[in-house]
Amino acid sequence: MFTKTIDFSKYSSIKIGQATKVLIIEEGDTIPTDRYLIGGANNLLVSPTPPPLMMLGKDFTTMEQRGGMLTIGTAMPTGRIVSYAKKYDIAGFEFCAKLPGTLGGMLAMNAGVKEYEIFNILHSVEIAGKWLLKDEIEHGYRFAKLGGIATRARFKIINGFDQELLDTLINLRSNQPKEASAGSAFKNPDGDYAGRLIEAVGLKGIREGDMQWSEVHANFLVNHGEGSFEDAKHLIDLAKVKVLEEFGIELKEEIQIL
Repeated sequence: MFTKTIDFSKYSSIKIGQATKVLIIEEGDTIPTDRYLIGGANNLLVSPTPPPLMMLGKDFTTMEQRGGMLTIGTAMPTGRIVSYAKKYDIAGFEFCAKLPGTLGGMLAMNAGVKEYEIFNILHSVEIAGKWLLKDEIEHGYRFAKLGGIATRARFKIINGFDQELLDTLINLRSNQPKEASAGSAFKNPDGDYAGRLIEAVGLKGIREGDMQWSEVHANFLVNHGEGSFEDAKHLIDLAKVKVLEEFGIELKEEIQIL
């Protein structure tokens, strides 16, 4: 293992943070238990004082077909997974094109789009050198209790990549803002939408410094260039307070605040 300095103001999708030393884990390394694992930093809001960080290195960016199974390292970017699935006519991964980041990040939060979720197609996950079937892992809407660091995952190979589905899911991006963001800031409450609630309490388009609740989609916190952690946190806390006061609903962050 080795350390690498990562500038989160450039690396994270929301473009907030500072240069921070991150421990890189490769095959055969003992994975520390006192560090927070990051992936593509697509749903991270990094504070000025983050916990010790680590990430999986290139040894965990592999894909292999064997025995009717596709085994993927969890550091693999989702875009490469979709390209691989298309090349080898493998069905089920089309929705990943809508979700930036890495496979590990998808597993950690059971990421998905509409009715499509990663656990729907998952067979098993390697955690601490042991393979666990997906039914052995507690999971649900936007959460999964992995109980450790996932290093690889297996999926049953089903042929029939659906280009039409891929195009449909990509078109869903048309209602998402183009500015830097960390994707959806909050999980959707049961039977409702976080974006609707944020708009209903009058926060859509509200700005603090260079951070703003997007005018395109109210559940996206966007950075207009020089956004700070403090301004982002202010808007997140403000939305939680106002929605709780108005509707009695406690919004739960989908964005990970470190």
